[in-house]
Amino acid sequence: MPRSAAPVPVGLLGVILTVGGSPALASPDAADWSEAVIEPLERAAAAFSTGLRERLARMGAAGLDLDLLWSTLAAAGWPPAKLLAGIVAVVAAGLAAHWATARALGAATRRRDTSIVRAAVSAVAALGVGLVVAYLVAGEAEAARRTFRTWAFVIPLAALASTLIGATIVAASPAARRKRLAPLANGLAAAVAWALGGIAVLRTLAAWGAGSGLQDLVGTAFVALPTAGLMITAYAGSRRPLAATLAGPRPRSRRRRFLARRWPAIAVGIVVVTVVVLQVATTLGRPLPSLATLVTLILALMWPHVDGLIVVWAERGFRAETVSAASVAARRTTRLALAALIGAALAAMWGAPAASGLGIQLGTLVRVTLGITAVALATAYLWNLVGVASDRLLSEERAAQGGHHADEEADPAPHTRLGTILPLVVGASKAGLATLAVLSILLAVGINVWPLVTGLSVFGLAIGFGSQSLVKDVVSGLFFLADDAFRLGEYIETVGAKGRVEKISIRSVSLRHPRGALATIPYGQIGKVQNYSCDWVIEKLAFRVAFDTDVDKVRKIFKQIGQDIADNPDLKPDILETFKSQGIASVDEGTLVIRGKFKARAGHQFAIRKATLAAVQQAFQTNGISAIARPIVTYAPQNQDK
Repeated sequence: MPRSAAPVPVGLLGVILTVGGSPALASPDAADWSEAVIEPLERAAAAFSTGLRERLARMGAAGLDLDLLWSTLAAAGWPPAKLLAGIVAVVAAGLAAHWATARALGAATRRRDTSIVRAAVSAVAALGVGLVVAYLVAGEAEAARRTFRTWAFVIPLAALASTLIGATIVAASPAARRKRLAPLANGLAAAVAWALGGIAVLRTLAAWGAGSGLQDLVGTAFVALPTAGLMITAYAGSRRPLAATLAGPRPRSRRRRFLARRWPAIAVGIVVVTVVVLQVATTLGRPLPSLATLVTLILALMWPHVDGLIVVWAERGFRAETVSAASVAARRTTRLALAALIGAALAAMWGAPAASGLGIQLGTLVRVTLGITAVALATAYLWNLVGVASDRLLSEERAAQGGHHADEEADPAPHTRLGTILPLVVGASKAGLATLAVLSILLAVGINVWPLVTGLSVFGLAIGFGSQSLVKDVVSGLFFLADDAFRLGEYIETVGAKGRVEKISIRSVSLRHPRGALATIPYGQIGKVQNYSCDWVIEKLAFRVAFDTDVDKVRKIFKQIGQDIADNPDLKPDILETFKSQGIASVDEGTLVIRGKFKARAGHQFAIRKATLAAVQQAFQTNGISAIARPIVTYAPQNQDK
């Protein structure tokens, strides 16, 4: 009896199984993979292939659609010439109204900050005049009314978009780059105007019942591709000035520099992806709304420019002493508010229809979204307020320390007590804000967080009892900081290590040894602390001279050297007591050891010491005083002969 033939695998999976011939590929896991991934992909490819063939066939019949459109227009009493004349009349009326209003407002005021308001008023005037002319020329035909009303919006929207793009890209840029960025703004404005005109053409065709093939051909060949070409050309010709502008003023963060250098390529990619998605959706029979797509594209392209404006605005307020920390925090929070506004616009255009299709109640979705947004904005404002206040305090500290001279070989000046404790307080505050924000968002979503809070409390209590050394370190650190035992930048010595305080955390302190080694010591193991950078330091210098040296002359020389160094404007702020002689310290091997000393601010004695030694050497040479080296004592071998 012949065996039954095995079923032949179909599609991409069948090719893999046939070519591979491996039993592992025919396992149940392979069948699950086929059902979950391969088969949906094959169905999507088949649907795309079918849709592309049908779409090309419809485009091929665009000539017949055009003939049918002419017949429809003639039957309705609107031949093409008459319809075109009406469109020209509406557009010309709107253009004239816009130009006249802008000119009148421009003559009344010349202030630059009114340009956007002037553009908005001119757009409203153009829209009103355009709608009036559209009503007058449309007659009784409903299709003509829809057509002319559509074209009445083209001039106002194009003019307003051009003004906003120019204000965002050119007017807000540094004066040196405005001329180089003008082609980008003009190119994007031209692309938006072309797209708006194309959308009006498509709606005109739809209003008069044009065939889908003609609409598809016009939308692809005369709207989407030219608009994308204008935008890509504009970005390609302004790569360098655009990157320099988006990077913002110095100092620039690494993330912003990275985004600025790559934004022209990212923008071109966004345009290309938008066109591809439009074509794929049309091919699959689910065309995207053209106006919503254009608005989304403009928001995506303009977002970095508006964000850069907010960054410059906030930084200007931070540097101005007259602007309060609360105002600066509000300016910085505007960045998140802008992102929330863009997200709300995109959700209204795309999310609402999708939610309705999925059966989600829009009221509930809006309420939850508003709650999350309110929590995020409040947290961002408090976060920025803490950051602005701490940054201003630290900036004042750095400015106060920057006025003092620092030698190349000297270590950086220690921080103040505020500069040491403030970063820890800021970090703890921001961590608390982030925790509260997460819990509030979970509550807004509808999740009961109290069992989670209780569990975390019990868990933290268990850690506290089980980690006594950790608790000891944290508590000891709090007392060390409260006693002001050391600060960032100070040189200290503990029981186990010594070095300059480089980092202070909630549990340990990190000391950088002069040779470069970094020691991290928990607070509980520090023990006694010797601080060599606290307040002031006395530097003592010893000089060995001949026994017959005039000590009184040396005293006068040292006094003059101290006065000369004190008159040095770079060293004077760090000198607490001038260099002077202490007389003969000792007599060693027939030489005199004369000692001098000075008192200086801790950490700033090195430059003074260097200048003092150089001045003493020069003075000894000028006055004939000889410095004697330390005698070397040698012992002669004893004679062993008796």
